[in-house]
Amino acid sequence: MGSYNPGGKLPVSFPKTVGQLPMNFPSKPGAQADQPAKGPNGSGKTRVGGFLYPFGYGLSYTTFEYTNLKIRSNIKNGLGDVVVSVDITNSGKRKGDEIVQLYFSDETSSVTVYEKQLRGFERISLEAGETKTVNFTLSQDDLSLYNRQMEFVLEPGKFKIMVGSSAEDIHVSGNLKI
Repeated sequence: MGSYNPGGKLPVSFPKTVGQLPMNFPSKPGAQADQPAKGPNGSGKTRVGGFLYPFGYGLSYTTFEYTNLKIRSNIKNGLGDVVVSVDITNSGKRKGDEIVQLYFSDETSSVTVYEKQLRGFERISLEAGETKTVNFTLSQDDLSLYNRQMEFVLEPGKFKIMVGSSAEDIHVSGNLKI
């Protein structure tokens, strides 16, 4: 009836067909890559790619805009944190809840890591036209990984910070260099 505006999100991903199984989030690079349609290893139009409903997917009777992404690193010598802030505006005509999701990707790691990792989320409730700033704090452990020697370390390099409403619906992103 539309008298209540739900704001739930999926905690799992749903594939389009059973032929895509296993399909999961997060995944390693190339684990769920689309096979090319043309060429010697082409599948023609027989391959189905992508998620039916990705991790974090949800519907609402209103819309939200993500703007003004700010990334501030306080990490020095492998210690400290990163503060990420983003403005969320309810651009629709009715009150609604949004679950803002923070993901990151390690672009220069020495070992293979997940393509995109969820590192924070926050539910906010906004009236029509209202704007709120959402802040996330990432510690050095949030950006660390197990290297080849199985040591949990923060490697210097480039990271991509992404904020959106699901794993596939990223609204704003920026880079961080450590």
